[in-house]
Amino acid sequence: MKETLSFPIANRRAEPDDTAPDGSEIRLLIGEPHGATKAGLAEAFLGPAQVSRPVWHKTVEEIWYVLEGAGQVWRCPPDVDPATVPPVAVYAGDALTIPTKWFFQFASRKDAPLRFLCYTAPPWPGPSEAQPAPVGGLGSPVITDT
Repeated sequence: MKETLSFPIANRRAEPDDTAPDGSEIRLLIGEPHGATKAGLAEAFLGPAQVSRPVWHKTVEEIWYVLEGAGQVWRCPPDVDPATVPPVAVYAGDALTIPTKWFFQFASRKDAPLRFLCYTAPPWPGPSEAQPAPVGGLGSPVITDT
C-alpha cells in the first residue's frame, strides 16, 4: 500500500501570532508546518494612524496584497539616496513587492487600519531576518497596542 503525506489546513487565528520588527501584528497563515518549503504566507495588520518602524530584509523578498484599508508604503533600493524616494499610496486590491535589502516603511490612514497578505520567499527564517533601517521615508514610527 502506497503511503501518502498529509499536511494540516491552515486557519487564520483571531489573535496575532507575533509582532514584526516593524511593529505590525502578524498572523502566520502558511509555513513549514503546512508543507511549504519554498515560501510562506502571513497576514500583517497596522492599526489606524500608525507608522511602522523602517526595516530591511537580509534574504527574504516579499509580495504584499492589500486586503483592507489604505495607507502609504515607502521603499528604497540600497544604492539610492533615501531623501529622493517618495512614498506611494496603497488601497485595498493593490499589490507590491518588497525586494531583498531595500529599506521600507508603511503607514495606515488616520481613519482605517491597513491589513495585507505578505508572501515571503524563501520562508521567513527567523527574528534576525528584519534589520532596522537607518532612515524611513514616512517619518518617526508611531506604533500603538490595538
